[in-house]
Amino acid sequence: MLGKAVPDFSLPSTAGSNFRPTKERGKKLGLYFYPKDNTPGCATRSAAFRDLHSDFAKASCSIFGNAKMQFPFELLSDEDETKNMYGRKVRGIERSTFLLNEEGVMAREWRGVKVPGHVQEVLNFAKAL
Repeated sequence: MLGKAVPDFSLPSTAGSNFRPTKERGKKLGLYFYPKDNTPGCATRSAAFRDLHSDFAKASCSIFGNAKMQFPFELLSDEDETKNMYGRKVRGIERSTFLLNEEGVMAREWRGVKVPGHVQEVLNFAKAL
C-alpha cells in the first residue's frame, strides 16, 4: 500500500460524525491504531500524540486515533476490528501508525510499534514530508 492512494472508508468518530480520509485531502493525515484502551503502552502513546498535537498542526498534519482520553483531536472506532492480512480476514488491531500525504497517498507506515520515541519519529517524518 506504500506509495499508493488509500481507498476511501468510513469510521464513526467521537465528534458524532463519520470520518472519511477523502475529507482530509489537502493536508497530511496521521492515523494511529492500537489493540486495547487503558493499557500502559497504548495510553502512553496516545498521550504523546496529544502532547505533540500542536506540533503536528504546525506541520499541517491532522491526527486521528482510537482511545478514551481527553484529546484535542477526534477518535475513530473500528467496531468490527477486522482487517485483511495476507489475503485472510483476521480479527484484532495491531499497534500501528499510518501517514498519508496531502493527496491521500500512503507516505509511511509503522507496524508493531514500540512506544518510546515513536510519536516524535512520526512528527519528524510529517515535518519532512
